[in-house]
Order: sequence, then structure tokens, then C-alpha cells
Amino acid sequence: MTAPGTVLVVEDEPSIADVLAIALRYHRFEVMTAGTVREALALAERTRPDAALLDVMLPDGDGRALGRELRARQPELALVFLTARDSPAEMVGALAFGDDYITKPFDIDVVVARIAAVLRRTLPRALDPARAGGTPMADVIPQQPPLRYGDLELDETTYSVHRAGRTVELTPTEYALLRFLVRNGGRIVPKEQLLRHVWQYEHTPAESTVVETYISYLRRKLDTLGPPVITTRRGVGYGLA
Repeated sequence: MTAPGTVLVVEDEPSIADVLAIALRYHRFEVMTAGTVREALALAERTRPDAALLDVMLPDGDGRALGRELRARQPELALVFLTARDSPAEMVGALAFGDDYITKPFDIDVVVARIAAVLRRTLPRALDPARAGGTPMADVIPQQPPLRYGDLELDETTYSVHRAGRTVELTPTEYALLRFLVRNGGRIVPKEQLLRHVWQYEHTPAESTVVETYISYLRRKLDTLGPPVITTRRGVGYGLA
């Protein structure tokens, strides 16, 4: 299957870059990640991505200035900015030369949908495997051993999930949440930590019910294939049985 496009993710926070890469690869995008302006420029020069998802605040420069430099080198490149700043002036400034602007905290599935929409709008040829210059070369995703917990198995190369040998269809957000719980083994993970890692909430909204909602989604899909696997510690968080 031809990838719908190649995306350069430039984000200096490893956990955020990881979640974004998981979601985009889950939807068959080819993904490269960089944590600095210098790394991003080198990757873009070597691979010529179809789109760049840029954090505005980077340790060695400004994401908007990076966007201008990338666009100067590759005029057809789609630019999407990711930032915690949401003032009208910031948005207008970024949209003056970028294609979209996403504020933190964000919903992973919305980010993927907007990247796909930008590529359809700005680079329809990104869907054509015969486009000029050939298909860009992305970083090769190394084969990794599956993550296992009990009868759960998560393949981090194909982003597939199995329980008791049977496939479980998850959305990118559900996958990221389950992956984080599996990586923490039998430990109870506080709700605030889940919100920061999976949804990128820097300040936890007291009224937020997003974790509870997605935990219920996971239970609905996993518990039909075996005994309940997700446990709740009231007032604390969630873990695996």
C-alpha cells in the first residue's frame, strides 16, 4: 500500500513526538522525527518530506523561522504548526505562510485528520506514487519485539494489537493509551500522568473526563476477548490486572 505522504515531525519533547509518530504511522504515513532546528534541516534536505509538523518553540530556534527556511528550500512543502500559544496574533502570524495551526493540548486523531486534509489540499500529488522526484525516503522503522502483558500483545512496528491471539481494532488514541499502560506493567498510573503523556495536557483540567471515556472504550473492546484487564484505583488512576 502506498503511504499517503511523508511527514517530518519537529518536536523537542520526546513523549509528544512519540505519540504523534505512533498516530501518523498507524495511518500509514511515513514519519521522521527531529528535536531541533538543526536536525530538522538536515532531515528535510536528505528526504524532502511532503509535510512538516513544527513545534513553534524549539531549543535552538523558532519553529516559524524554521518553517520559512524549509519553505524556501522546498516551496511545495505543507506546513502545520503545533504550539501552546493560542492568541489571534500568533495564529495570524503562523497562517500568513503556513497551512494550518494546532494548539496544545490536542486530540491525536484530530492532528492526523488535519495533516491528511492539508496534504489533500496543498499536495494532491503526494498521493501519487509516480510524482516527480520519486517517493521520499523516510527513516526505516526498525523491527521491534512486541510489547506483551498477560495475553496482550502490541506490535510497535505495525501498531497492531492482539489479545489471546485475536486482533483488536483500536484508534491511535486508544493504542497510545494502552501502550502506555502496558509499558508501565502492573503499576497504577495516575490520571494526571496519562493526560500529560497521551493528550499532552500540561495543566490538568479538573473537570476532564477524557481518560475515563477512553478507558471505557478500551474495556469495551478488550473485555469481550477475556477477563477484565484494566483496573481502577479510585481517586488515583488506572493499571493492568
